[in-house]
Amino acid sequence: MRMSTVTLKNVKKIYDNAVTAVHDFNLDIADKEFIVLVGPSGCGKSTTLRMVAGLEEISEGELYIDGKLVNDVEPKDRDIAMVFQSYALYPHMTVRENMEFPLKLKKMPKEEINQRVNAAAEILGITQYLDRKPKALSGGQRQRVAIGRAIVREPKVLLMDEPLSNLDAKLRNQMRAEIIKLRQRINTTFIYVTHDQTEAMTLGDRIVIMKDGFIQQIGTPQQVFDHPVNIFVAGFIGTPQMNFFQAKLVKDGEGSYHAQVGETNVPLSEDIQKALGGADSQDVTLGIRPEHIRFAAPGTAGALTGSVEVSEMMGSEYHLHVTCNGQDVVLRVPTMDLPPEARSGIAYGAQMSFTFRPDAIHLFDPESEKNLIQTAE
Repeated sequence: MRMSTVTLKNVKKIYDNAVTAVHDFNLDIADKEFIVLVGPSGCGKSTTLRMVAGLEEISEGELYIDGKLVNDVEPKDRDIAMVFQSYALYPHMTVRENMEFPLKLKKMPKEEINQRVNAAAEILGITQYLDRKPKALSGGQRQRVAIGRAIVREPKVLLMDEPLSNLDAKLRNQMRAEIIKLRQRINTTFIYVTHDQTEAMTLGDRIVIMKDGFIQQIGTPQQVFDHPVNIFVAGFIGTPQMNFFQAKLVKDGEGSYHAQVGETNVPLSEDIQKALGGADSQDVTLGIRPEHIRFAAPGTAGALTGSVEVSEMMGSEYHLHVTCNGQDVVLRVPTMDLPPEARSGIAYGAQMSFTFRPDAIHLFDPESEKNLIQTAE
């Protein structure tokens, strides 16, 4: 049984002895796991992928594939395949010839080449295009050919560098679903790089969130969504992004907590109060996702009030931009939750009262930006 684990130990990439692009990267990737590296442009995710591929030299640290140190192993001998953003197909060759090419280089028997190309084309739904040249294909079809050319090699590890970023939104969603299906059908470990957090959340078994060359958090999509370790992760994962308020954490005489935003006392759930682990009263940054803000009747205890600046009707819900205490707050309100008179549209400048779900509040230290709520993971 073929195993394909990948381990990065204290891996660094330093350019010209001056610029460190990746700092101290540590990750154990299990056999057949789908790992997504995600973060803004320039965070070091593609550089990390290229070090696994052998296209970039590792400055410090160790890279193991199946327990074997491969720092000095040539890219072609690492038993990996890479799919690039730009497809990188040979324009003068047909789709079949493009897919056969890596196998011919290995001097594989013709029958086996045929069998592998036909099987990959079948999985990817490109059988009818095998005799066409790449220029006769759409972007999505070309990307499937590029993926096909990688999977015919039956690599231990399949690396994908922003493979969907050249496609339009509808095709991107379709290809995302295709990659999920592909993953069920081939026994390979995937390492996938994207700057799109929706792609990361839908594809990854675990996601590695990076910023400025440092790993910020590693976890399942649900873990990083529910328990972001810091303000950066909290703001990066989730759309529309989390709202942040300057607030105070207040501990009363009985040892229970609430948060104070402006003049309003915001209740915290019992679980959050327990998870604060005896913290003192302090200034905090309070985070709340747009979907965890509830519409409230004016005068409700713990409610904040603001005036509507923009209301975006999304069909089943509204995205409301409300100015409250001098800042923009985004609410996602299901249309059904609005009073009947507001369902046909919410006027500019209308006053809105809203409360936060007490179990969905995040509290961060404004200095270190770390999450103050200790979760038992």
